[in-house]
Amino acid sequence: MTTGTTAQITTAPATAPAVSMVTAINSALSDAMRDDERVVVFGEDVGHLGGVFRATDGLLAEFGEHRCFDTPICEAGILGAAIGMSFYGARPVVEMQFDAFAYPAFEQMVSHLAKMRNRTRGTLPAPVVVRIPYGGGIGAVEHHSDSSEAYAAHTPGLHVLTPATVADAYGMLRQAIDGADPALFFEPKRLYWDTAHVDLTAEVEPIGRAVVRRTGTDATLITYGPALPVALAAADAAAADGYDLCVVDLRSLVPFDEDTVCEAVMRTGRAVMVHEASGFGGFGAEVAARVTERCFAYLEAPVRRVTGLDIPYPPPQLERFHLPTVARVLDAVAATFKDA
Repeated sequence: MTTGTTAQITTAPATAPAVSMVTAINSALSDAMRDDERVVVFGEDVGHLGGVFRATDGLLAEFGEHRCFDTPICEAGILGAAIGMSFYGARPVVEMQFDAFAYPAFEQMVSHLAKMRNRTRGTLPAPVVVRIPYGGGIGAVEHHSDSSEAYAAHTPGLHVLTPATVADAYGMLRQAIDGADPALFFEPKRLYWDTAHVDLTAEVEPIGRAVVRRTGTDATLITYGPALPVALAAADAAAADGYDLCVVDLRSLVPFDEDTVCEAVMRTGRAVMVHEASGFGGFGAEVAARVTERCFAYLEAPVRRVTGLDIPYPPPQLERFHLPTVARVLDAVAATFKDA
């Protein structure tokens, strides 16, 4: 496992321009295309429309139809074409438009993209980046709010990444595009329009590193992607009741930074995993197992999980009951003290 960091993330001074996450992703794509002519971007509506969320806005006008283009509504075909193009030296970045729309391409991800490096003994590493807007919180209907990261993380051979800050959206996407391995880049839709005063040219932690977003001594909240703001808000609320909570942002699910996570848990003795995806078989279960195996002697209570409910994603009017909330996180933290 990759050794992690416990350094707090820093932001640029307020004089730096305010940048949204979706703008940071757009900048990462355009900068990567300028720096490397092998980078091509394609998917449903990414060209003339600029993407449903405008993440590819302006790329067609700047780079032309041979490097940014629209495709038919056929996700398996999109990813299959990207894999084939990578064999001939291209570095494709494809968009799956919405999380659940990626399921028709799942066979391509698992059977081909993930296995090609091993199958060819490194001759064809298939450096493809698959961008997947995911998660809830935007009032969308079913097939537009899934969290499918656990499926991907269970597949050896794929990097599974999910930024939760504007700086990471830019920096991690650039790292994924420049990397030698295929990567699934899960973009939290509910954070697309969050802004921060950041210098996008500043370096961020590399792929495979978690970051401690907030230090604390009483319990550790472990989270990623769209659930990070919930965890941070819960830590702020807990402080009013005298609890000092640490918040760890995983950033990279695969590779998984076990060292940073376990070091944080060993310092506090309590851990709560927070994510939007359903709890049963979710990525939090793997984190809880690894923390328990490595930190058992340090734990004052069992690892708790706060997740989405074990149901198909509900209608928009009900998603507030489905998604993790500050109150549910605080209840889980309190339970770790009762368990002791």
